[in-house]
Amino acid sequence: MNAAILAIILQFAGILVIIAEIILPSGGLLSVIATGLFGYSLYVVFTELSTGAGMAFIVADIIIIPISIIVGLKMLARSPATLRQELSSKEGVTSQSPELAGFVGKHGVAATVLHPAGTAVIEGKRLDVVTRGEYIEKDTAVLVVEATGNRLVVKEVEL
Repeated sequence: MNAAILAIILQFAGILVIIAEIILPSGGLLSVIATGLFGYSLYVVFTELSTGAGMAFIVADIIIIPISIIVGLKMLARSPATLRQELSSKEGVTSQSPELAGFVGKHGVAATVLHPAGTAVIEGKRLDVVTRGEYIEKDTAVLVVEATGNRLVVKEVEL
């Protein structure tokens, strides 16, 4: 096999191994193999071809290796090993229940003792609620002051 063809094949193999290292966790083993492939490729070029060709391969490696890493990282983003998408409200995923957000500012009555969590009846619905650390007796009027995630925060109100 011609030395130039062997060196080019070793370079391409090194690039593929770098990309595989990024996608497949190997604890650095594939990085060592890629370094060996690049090193042996340079050895072949310097010993079998010429110093000028060896310098050209070094310059090519300086350009190609970072590009290979970037390509590998882009492939990693599409890999099954990573989360394929971010959850966003555009896809209908929200961290706050739209129904619970509608209860902010509404009045109700504590159906159980709230210390600080319990149940309140707001607009005829029994809902799990929490206070901001206060103790509220059963049958006390409450006001929904906040809806965060899937919980309603209430406070005692004087009627």
